[in-house]
Amino acid sequence: MREINVKEAEEHIYRACAKIAHIYAPDIRRALDRGCQQEEDERSIAAMKMLLDNAEIAEKRQIPICQDTGLVTVYIHAGQEVHFTGGSLKEAVQNGVRRAYKDYYLRASVVDDPLFERVNTKDNTPAVIYCDITEGDQVEIEVTAKGFGSENMSASAMLKPAQGIEGVKEFILDTIRKAGPNACPPMIVGVGIGGTFDYSAVMAKRALLRSIEERSADPRYAALEEELIEEANKLKIGPMGLHGKTTVLGIQIETAPTHIAGLPVAVNICCHACRHERMVL
Repeated sequence: MREINVKEAEEHIYRACAKIAHIYAPDIRRALDRGCQQEEDERSIAAMKMLLDNAEIAEKRQIPICQDTGLVTVYIHAGQEVHFTGGSLKEAVQNGVRRAYKDYYLRASVVDDPLFERVNTKDNTPAVIYCDITEGDQVEIEVTAKGFGSENMSASAMLKPAQGIEGVKEFILDTIRKAGPNACPPMIVGVGIGGTFDYSAVMAKRALLRSIEERSADPRYAALEEELIEEANKLKIGPMGLHGKTTVLGIQIETAPTHIAGLPVAVNICCHACRHERMVL
């Protein structure tokens, strides 16, 4: 049995929250560079250059990429041979987020009650936590901070199995079309297919943690990802909604077995600032 002090997890989450607020992942920077090179319209070129300039300034000055520094979601994959010591792991996660958002002056966007009072908690907690048990004695932690300009444009549907692949493609592309400029394109799109109503949405968000340079391990879904990227870019929503060629930087699909009577599909729209960090303890 391996022991891990929860303070170690807290420190990793603290550093991750600061890093992802200030620095684009390398795969996204490369995709923005490629998108800038393929644009032809002056306004679209200018928009892409602004995003690249913004990324450079944010990293150099250690200021947020975007004013919406997001609601944090933490995924913990804990090996069954690990014993956590030093207190509550859940509270350690919240402390890591709380300290980072205060120390780095990141915007606190969380309200305590979703409908009535809506009072700001002032430290961007509580974060959403997912935890599952894996084999072995390691703990993998993935941290993401998602802004709600794009989160608000996400959608899920319970399709009929008879609607098949064409129905799935139509729903995904229609969700991207409706998002339009509201999601601060170019977008990165996570898709969850299968499972249940709730699990398809979990998969869709987790799909955003994958590198946009990585295709699905299943060649059928890899081909579908490529097709959807091509079709989405034909929508000509373009950078910041200025009708250029780069509407999406990537589309990632995750799947799970489902019931014979269902075809759940969820689409999680993310802006170009797809912020995430992975660490292993």
